[in-house]
Amino acid sequence: MHEIIDQLDEKRRRAALGGGQKRIDSQHAKGKLTARERIDLLLDDGSFEEWDMFKEHRCVDFGMDQSHIPGDGVVIGYGTINGRMVFVYSQDFTVFGGALSETHAEKICKVMDHAMKVGAPVIGLNDSGGARIQEGVAALGGYADVFQRNVMASGVIPQISLIMGPCAGGAVYSPAITDFIFMVKDTSYMFVTGPEVVKTVTHEDVTAEELGGALTHTTKSGVADLAFDHDVQALMMLRRFFDFLPLNNREKPPVKPTKDPADRLDHSLDTLVPDNPNKPYDIKELIQKMVDDTEFFELQPNYAKNIVIGFARMEGQTVGIVANQPMVLAGCLDIKSAIKAGRFVRFCDAFNIPIITLVDVPGFMPGTSQEYSGIIKHGAKLLYAYAECTVPKVTLITRKAYGGAYDVMASKHLRGDVNFAWPSAEIAVMGPKGAVEIIFRDEKGDPVKVAEREAEYKAKFANPFVAGARGFIDDVIMPNETRKRVCRSLAMLRGKTIQNPWRKHGNIPL
Repeated sequence: MHEIIDQLDEKRRRAALGGGQKRIDSQHAKGKLTARERIDLLLDDGSFEEWDMFKEHRCVDFGMDQSHIPGDGVVIGYGTINGRMVFVYSQDFTVFGGALSETHAEKICKVMDHAMKVGAPVIGLNDSGGARIQEGVAALGGYADVFQRNVMASGVIPQISLIMGPCAGGAVYSPAITDFIFMVKDTSYMFVTGPEVVKTVTHEDVTAEELGGALTHTTKSGVADLAFDHDVQALMMLRRFFDFLPLNNREKPPVKPTKDPADRLDHSLDTLVPDNPNKPYDIKELIQKMVDDTEFFELQPNYAKNIVIGFARMEGQTVGIVANQPMVLAGCLDIKSAIKAGRFVRFCDAFNIPIITLVDVPGFMPGTSQEYSGIIKHGAKLLYAYAECTVPKVTLITRKAYGGAYDVMASKHLRGDVNFAWPSAEIAVMGPKGAVEIIFRDEKGDPVKVAEREAEYKAKFANPFVAGARGFIDDVIMPNETRKRVCRSLAMLRGKTIQNPWRKHGNIPL
């Protein structure tokens, strides 16, 4: 027995060392933590239960039969974050560069299968050089096995990817299917083909950081949601983010008690919207003053800035917030913002998270660039997401709600449950100037008449009363009472039940 215990201790020691102290030191020299150090920081102290520590690859080609490291480059298991169950896998770059083998993939699949059985989220800490070349198609098959599970888990359990090193080739498609992708600046990157292949095929000189670094994916491509300065910050923020999410699609999100009164008034909001309808203001000020304890976890803050998305709490309950941002492109909807918001709405709908929509939108972005790039179909993604959505939806129009963009932004016509407007709201097909130029085009040459017509149009539509008279707006509220009225609406909607017609799935305009 003692001999077996000694063997066990030795195997555990070897597995904990991964690729060896030299490679661990190299990992630390790059400013990166090891796979196990990351898990220790992410999960509650002492809660991690590791599986398959002794699993090894089965490859015998190209000298691989001479190299076996327990665990085979990925640490898997389960534990808790703030007392709530989560499954996790953490790729170990010190072992074969974190390359995915057939057995490496089997370990990831095991974690995902169990997560689905018990209804708990999966967090993947990615740090891998890609498929293990020595295994050929077996490694590629392993990737496909993981992808299949990502798809089956989508909308059932939350899936989060934290990219903490390289993630290239086929490896990027597992994170791409997950719900959220976070990255670490300067040490992580994602791309389908690396800089060398790009140079060979397209003759472009580009660094790995420029091609697929954290800043690239959080500002240009929109692939990643947030970028953090280093591993520790990323893991701590992920712990905070996790608290907003339910464990699965059959549960409500967690409730965090707050001392922030639900009926709190904020009179500074009465002057938030400028008298000049063309002057911008920061919609984030409204968000922070409306939600519990000013805490707003924004996602994709540096991508498609004309729309703001993220999580907050109202009376302790998680809510998703979608808001036009007048500070950027006047809050217009364009392709990037529609895709960004549409995907977020669908996540909230899948996981029982109520949605608050703050509207100040002059319309869809005009121009050949947008039309040629397919704004019709891409804009319809946001429309589709809101129309299909069955969770509680509370909408507030702060100022402009023009044209089709009014419809798209969780209007009453798309089954908005409670739709409010501030007195500054303007609900119309278009702005007064454009409307007069079309309706009274014969009077264009007379500036006095044009001014009169604009004033007439403004008097009719530069207020929320026409929409209110038709029941499209439930009430016109004072800005200072926004938090109180939204909290009451959400409390009323907690028992909401509504079902869409049975179907295998809809055909969203991808």
